[in-house]
Amino acid sequence: MECPKCHAAMEEVTYGRNLTIDRCTNCKGIWFDIGEAEALKGKWMSEFVDSGDPDVGKEFNKIDDINCPRCGKRMEKVTDPKQPHIWYEACPEHGMFFDAGEFTDYKYETLMDRFRDLLAGKRGTD
Repeated sequence: MECPKCHAAMEEVTYGRNLTIDRCTNCKGIWFDIGEAEALKGKWMSEFVDSGDPDVGKEFNKIDDINCPRCGKRMEKVTDPKQPHIWYEACPEHGMFFDAGEFTDYKYETLMDRFRDLLAGKRGTD
């Protein structure tokens, strides 16, 4: 599989015995098949699959038009309802793509996140 953001190769990363996700070898973005992000979110130490630099992830997050690495259709830019400052790409049929650092942020909702959400506003107004 090819990274939908930078088109580099994706590597398989296994958490535990039976959960395997795909991580870009270049930008370190992460592809989750449907249900994998939610399953991994509650797992102990799962943030270690998100090994990329969040600053690099922020730069790649500016790329809006990307295609699903499974079906090739244009993915939607989606915000997490509990943490509206997190924007990721989703294919309703196959899964979601998080830029480097986004999964760790997605996993941990903090008081600082709520404050950041108030300051961030809607996408495009940064």
